[in-house]
Amino acid sequence: MVSPEIDLPANYVELLEALKARIAGARVQAQRTVNALVIELYWSLGRDIIGRQEAQGWGSGVVRRLADDLAVAFPDMKGLSYRNLQYMTAMVRAWGSTENVPQLVAHLPWGHIRTILDKAATSEERDWYAAAAVQYGWSRNVLLNMLMNRSMERTGTAPSNFDRQLGAPDSELAQQMAKDPYNFEFLGLSGEIAERDLENALTSRITETLRELGPGFSFVGRQVPFDVDGDEFYVDLLFFHIEQLRYVVVELKTGKFKPEYAGKLNFYVALVDDTLRRDQHNETVGILICGTKNDRSVRYSLGRATSPMAVAAYTYDKLPAAEQQALPNEGHLVAALEWAEPDAGEA
Repeated sequence: MVSPEIDLPANYVELLEALKARIAGARVQAQRTVNALVIELYWSLGRDIIGRQEAQGWGSGVVRRLADDLAVAFPDMKGLSYRNLQYMTAMVRAWGSTENVPQLVAHLPWGHIRTILDKAATSEERDWYAAAAVQYGWSRNVLLNMLMNRSMERTGTAPSNFDRQLGAPDSELAQQMAKDPYNFEFLGLSGEIAERDLENALTSRITETLRELGPGFSFVGRQVPFDVDGDEFYVDLLFFHIEQLRYVVVELKTGKFKPEYAGKLNFYVALVDDTLRRDQHNETVGILICGTKNDRSVRYSLGRATSPMAVAAYTYDKLPAAEQQALPNEGHLVAALEWAEPDAGEA
C-alpha cells in the first residue's frame, strides 16, 4: 500500500538511509551469530561422537541409529543426517579436538566446511582455504573453484626480484600477487593463439580473469596509452591492487620467455610508476605472463632490472574429465560466468 503524499522533514532521506544501513547490518550480524551457534553445536556433537567411538567402540550402525533418532526428535532440522554427523566428526578430527571451535572454522558456513573437508588433503591446505574464504568472502562455488584449480599451490610461486627491489614486508606482499602458472582454462582456448587474441579473451571474461589473478585486483584498462615526448607506448593490461595500493602492469607473451621481454616490462613499470603513481600509493610492480619459461633465464633477466617484476607461465589446457565433472556448472557460477564490460573491476 502506497502512503499518501505528505510533506517530509528536510532530513528524512538521510534518516531513512541510516536506518536501512543499520537494519541491514543487524541482519548480517544475526546471520553470523546463528551460523556461529550452528557450527558450535556441530562441533560439540562431533566431539561427543568421537569420544564414544574411542571409549565405547561405537560403529557406523550406532551412528546411523543416532541420526534416525535425532531426525524423529527434531523433524524440522535438516542438518542431523548420518552423512552430516560424519562430517561433524571429520571436522573435529581435521581441526583438533579442543573443547571450543577454532576461530578459523567458527566463521565459515557449514557448506564451506564440508567443501574444504572433501577437497583439501592436508591441514595446511584446510587452514589456507578456510582463512582465505573468510577474509575474501568467497561463496561456496568460488571456494570450490579455488580448491579445484589448486590456488594455494600456485600463489606466490612466480620467479621475481621483489626481495631485492622492495623492502620487507612489501616484498612478501607483492610476491603473493604472482601465481605460477596462471590457469586460463576458463577461456576455452586451445593450440597456438596470437597475443592480441589472448588479451581479447582475458578482458572479455574479466570477472574470471580477476578471480584467477587473485583477491584485490581491479581492472584499469587494456592497451593503455602513454605519450613520452611524442613516442606512443601501450601497456597490455593495467590493474590496481586495492589492498596493497599499487598499480600492477601485466604484459602478455604467448611464446617462450625471452630476456628482452623483461627489459620492455621494466620500461613500462617505470613509466606507470612515474606518471600514475601518487604519494599514497606503493611502488608499481610488473608481471610478465608467457607461454613457457626457463626459470634460470628469468632469474638472470630480473637480476639487473631496476623495477620490481615477476615472470609466470600460463596454461589453458582443459582439466581432466573427472575434475571437470566435479566443478560447478555454468548455472551455478552465475556471477563468475557473466560477460563483463572492459572497465569492470572486482576487489
